[in-house]
Amino acid sequence: MRILVAITGASGSLYAQRLLELLAPSGHELHLILSRYAQAVIVEELGGQLRVPEGVQRHGLGSMNLPFASGSNPCDAMVVIPCSMGTLGRIAHGISDDALLRTADVTLKERRKLILVPRETPLSLVHVRNFELLLLAGAIILPANPSFYSRPGTPVEVADTVVARVLDHLGVAHSVGGRWREEPE
Repeated sequence: MRILVAITGASGSLYAQRLLELLAPSGHELHLILSRYAQAVIVEELGGQLRVPEGVQRHGLGSMNLPFASGSNPCDAMVVIPCSMGTLGRIAHGISDDALLRTADVTLKERRKLILVPRETPLSLVHVRNFELLLLAGAIILPANPSFYSRPGTPVEVADTVVARVLDHLGVAHSVGGRWREEPE
């Protein structure tokens, strides 16, 4: 599977870092693109640079020459993690003025898997309406709402509760975090 991971300037860089680390050994073809403000947030939140695993292909935001900017060569899945509300709104309204937005637009129009991981609270009616537009268009909205039933003890373990759900929706097998168990009979 060809997977494009897009990182925006929303808080939550740890989610993106963990997704890249967990996808890297999966054998899938991985691509990466960052929004204009993503690097500033990465520096602030991760204390430096994003650790990009070997083999991940990076793409520039300003180039429409990346393969996924055309419906004749779409990716199999795209994950925008974390997804700012500005990016989410532009995707919802078909604004495609950079490579990240164009690729999201192509992913939707080609009926490929688009997973958006917003990390924003509280939500406004504008956000909810944009969620609605994207859900109707076929996107998966997977808010960065961690779970605690597995009793995560570190920030990485908390982030992994969200990243595990992203991996589930990508169809990538993993053993990250705990799963909810049925009650004993």
